[in-house]
Amino acid sequence: MMMDKMKQDIESRIAMYALVSRLMLVEVDEAFLNSIEQDEEILNLLPNYKQWKKREEHDLKTLINEYYNVDFANLFVMHLVPYESFYTREDQMIESGGDNPVLELYNALDFRVKLSEARVVSPDHIGVELEFMYMLNVALKKALEAEDAEGVCELLQIQHGFLKDHLLEWAPMFLINAKRESRTPLYHDGSELTLEFLLSDFEYVTQMLQAHCSQDEK
Repeated sequence: MMMDKMKQDIESRIAMYALVSRLMLVEVDEAFLNSIEQDEEILNLLPNYKQWKKREEHDLKTLINEYYNVDFANLFVMHLVPYESFYTREDQMIESGGDNPVLELYNALDFRVKLSEARVVSPDHIGVELEFMYMLNVALKKALEAEDAEGVCELLQIQHGFLKDHLLEWAPMFLINAKRESRTPLYHDGSELTLEFLLSDFEYVTQMLQAHCSQDEK
């Protein structure tokens, strides 16, 4: 059954969105890096990072301060713009106010963005949008556990719409640029992994909708 399939897959989807949203939202810290280092499955998803010799030559604090933080600032603050509105507005302005299209959806689903804590200027930052998908999958897990078929279909439809109308409208361009501009294997591999995962997850959600919620599809 499709419900069983989704129950099997939901933990890995939650874990992936947790990983990529954390990587894209703020600079890494020792706790986050340790969680990667201690998980062979994650390391295998980051092949260039896994083989990077500087990981063996320096301690985590040095890697963070001299490599990862510099790369994060280069990609997310100085040279690239990780905001949806920059890519989708004709004037390429970042919409940081209440007119941002994603904010209405966040508010409707009680997803609160603490901009100051995340140190982002707008709710359509790639890390925040990925965190929103993480939240939607946590909610989907609860609906699956409750065997709430209507809730499952509603959440799948929201995920499908958000991927189609928001993340996939602009994130591939940003992630391709981030991969090209990256100076460390962590962000090179992380950008590629995020892009590949978003594309495959959209295909997965589409298949689940068609198979499990076809009666609700127009």
